[in-house]
Amino acid sequence: QVQLVESGGGLVQAGGSLRLSCAASGTIFSINAMRWYRQAPGNQRELVAAIIRGGSTNYANSVKGRFTISRDRARNMVYLQMNSLRPEDTAVYYCNVDDVGFDYWGQGTQVTVSS
Repeated sequence: QVQLVESGGGLVQAGGSLRLSCAASGTIFSINAMRWYRQAPGNQRELVAAIIRGGSTNYANSVKGRFTISRDRARNMVYLQMNSLRPEDTAVYYCNVDDVGFDYWGQGTQVTVSS
């Protein structure tokens, strides 16, 4: 089992920045990918950014150029640097880890961007 704990959410004005962190712990075999999803009220959960084993990254079109995903493999951490935040980025952000094909989720952290 893998436990994920997110942190770093909060309230920020439009144009501001936040950095989300996610710590993975427990029995970790081999992480294939680490991802950030988000879910706004009334919307489906959507993939925001992902980083895979080799270090390649991909982003939702809506966040390209503003968000950056990174990881610390030694500490089993993943980060999401969010710049130039917009009110439409308001959502609960979830960390997701694929460990040898099993998906694990964090509890989510709220990000609210005021206009």
